[in-house]
Amino acid sequence: MENLQENEYVSYQMNYIKLVEEGNIVKGLIEQKEKMILFFNSIPVFKQTFCYEKGKWTIKDILLHLIDAERIFAYRALRIARNDSTALSGFDENEYVITANANEREFESLLNEYVAVRNATISLFTNFSESDLLKTGIASNASISVRGIGYCILGHELHHRNIILERYL
Repeated sequence: MENLQENEYVSYQMNYIKLVEEGNIVKGLIEQKEKMILFFNSIPVFKQTFCYEKGKWTIKDILLHLIDAERIFAYRALRIARNDSTALSGFDENEYVITANANEREFESLLNEYVAVRNATISLFTNFSESDLLKTGIASNASISVRGIGYCILGHELHHRNIILERYL
């Protein structure tokens, strides 16, 4: 990971970013996609809708949360890279999960959507210049950079993979 400055990420995101070992965002996105496909395909069907505690998300919920969050993060990166100075609002991930109905979907459908979103994110970050990656904007009332968002996408997914390993499997 490159030397991110404090104005390139929201403070709580450092919990995600510090999990990232790969310094190249695009390489990390590509490698992580392949690992996560294998990981999610290894989860037994009966575990896909398992909750380790009442009120917690299922693995299907987590997978759709990763998809939704990546879409939002990539959208923020695009807006910032294109010099859009509009402050970008946050989102309530719990409300998204409640209304998304991930548990009503086929797991294969969720995985296919994950791949499509990740491929779009890879394409987006592949085409950012070095100067694009350093651009900053405001999201969730905090300064963030395009590269900070890239590392956050990678770390956010690692964070949730760790939770699945620790609490679900």
